[in-house]
Amino acid sequence: MAPMFVPGPVDVAEDVLQAQARPILPHRSPEFEEIFHRAEKKARKLFLTEHRVFITASSGTGLQEAAVRNLARSKVLACINGAFGKRWAEVAETNGKDVTRLEVEWGKPITAEVVADALKKDHYEIITIVHNETSVGLENPIQEVAAAVHEVSPDTLICVDAVSSLGGVKIEMDAWGLDMVLTSSQKALALPPGLALGAVNERAMERAKEVPNRGWYFDFVRLEKHRLKDSTPATPAVSLVYALDYQLDRILAEGLEARFARHLAMAKRTREWAIERGFQLFAAEGYRSKTVTAIKNEHGIDVNELNAFLLKRDMRIANGYGPLKGKTFRIAHMGELQMSDMENLFAAFDEFLRGKGML
Repeated sequence: MAPMFVPGPVDVAEDVLQAQARPILPHRSPEFEEIFHRAEKKARKLFLTEHRVFITASSGTGLQEAAVRNLARSKVLACINGAFGKRWAEVAETNGKDVTRLEVEWGKPITAEVVADALKKDHYEIITIVHNETSVGLENPIQEVAAAVHEVSPDTLICVDAVSSLGGVKIEMDAWGLDMVLTSSQKALALPPGLALGAVNERAMERAKEVPNRGWYFDFVRLEKHRLKDSTPATPAVSLVYALDYQLDRILAEGLEARFARHLAMAKRTREWAIERGFQLFAAEGYRSKTVTAIKNEHGIDVNELNAFLLKRDMRIANGYGPLKGKTFRIAHMGELQMSDMENLFAAFDEFLRGKGML
């Protein structure tokens, strides 16, 4: 079957799928604890951190909730320039936090300057920001934002959603001074849906100990107590941890720098193809995603019709997200995809455009 070009869930390699098929182990058994320990240590390499990585049976949104419940008694600055920044704000609000929404136009970046201005006006316990806004194909300048936070409000914790970028883009958690970085299994990590990984530093762990009403399932203090025993408080997704352990070996064998370069090359080729066909890119230049490209639909393509055409060739792309549905379409280039896959997609897309007299 030809690959999907959607921003998750993505295609999973057959041997990774098969890794889930080994017999189930009791999650408190020494055999499983060894696998869990191995996977957690390897996962730290993805985050470029010396700190811990919590592995939870949830989507990335679960760890968005964990961040606001563990790290903020009340005051949250939520950066929004797309659907998932907005979701994080809603997660914080529905958990009773006092949320200030720092919103910029979708397709424009959250810059260090706008964050610094907001932090000069009020004090916040945490700032939430999405590294790679899947809905608009935009990468926020996290390193610069983090530097501004450290300068203007050094005790504000920096929480980063890297759901659709970690594993495909270099994010230097420790070097940039990020306090929590979270991701999901079904994007650039090219795993089945169902796992979330959250790297949490010591500063954030100390904060969590002081925050009341952290809940139970995502309580960092409880998660850490069990992590130190190579386990989780509740039953983990055993089969998915098998797959994670196996896939991390594959990712590290490819080499992180090689993997990042592959994703960047596919992103550049996608942008080049779109511009050559007379399309405009939705995200501001200089801030475009390396894992998913959002393209303005100026030609008025019926994306459902396009996907029906592509599905005959076992391919599919993604429509615009939320209010951008029909106004944009998105081509993902993450996970296991290779440049040859991108070229096959572009050839099929061109065939569709020619059939419509658009090329």
